[in-house]
Amino acid sequence: MADYVKVTAPDGGQFDAYRALPDSGSGPGLLVFQEIFGINDNIRGICDRLAGEGYVALAPDMFWRLEPRFERKDESDMETCMAMVGRLDFGAAAGDITATLAHLRAMPECTGKVGAIGFCLGGALTFLCATSARVDGRGIDAAVPYYGSAINSMLGKADDLTCPTLFHYGNRDPFIPAEAIAEVEQAMAGKDDVTIQLHDAGHAFSNWDAPSFYDERAAAEAWPQTLAFLATHLKD
Repeated sequence: MADYVKVTAPDGGQFDAYRALPDSGSGPGLLVFQEIFGINDNIRGICDRLAGEGYVALAPDMFWRLEPRFERKDESDMETCMAMVGRLDFGAAAGDITATLAHLRAMPECTGKVGAIGFCLGGALTFLCATSARVDGRGIDAAVPYYGSAINSMLGKADDLTCPTLFHYGNRDPFIPAEAIAEVEQAMAGKDDVTIQLHDAGHAFSNWDAPSFYDERAAAEAWPQTLAFLATHLKD
């Protein structure tokens, strides 16, 4: 089962979130954060795949304050998508993320633990979620940021990363050079529950809808690692 639901923002506005439910009807929750292309076929597909693994997946429309339900299929309109990111208010986004976390936790289908996963822009939003979103004093239980280039600008929040986290990066990513990955590694030093996984790939290697980015081998390598990590921290 998949549909869109309404989430109420901290300022009273409402935005859409794509929801995918497992066949069992219930399970651990997963916030799924979009790339710069919005909630498109790729992100909906990720949610559907996660629902197939037993999770209640919820992907909030993070561009709703700029253009509700903004959606582009792939990298063919990069200029427009990058402009949307440039206009994104990360402070307001943090509030919307917390509201989505509260919404997911309150869903009767969500059985308890909640994690987050995101790609590209969504990788940074996943890190933002893990370090700032708290509902009744409780944050998420696991995070999986894929190649979030904006994470480096948020490393001042590293001490607030208290949940197990699996970072995925491509070692040939033109947007996240080796020096940037090394900064993340240094900021995460000493955190036993943080793993930084490097793949022989470029940027957005998991996006099967973006031909110039997609790397089938790297995507097939990272996905089982992600599922095993999520199962360990959300299903136990």
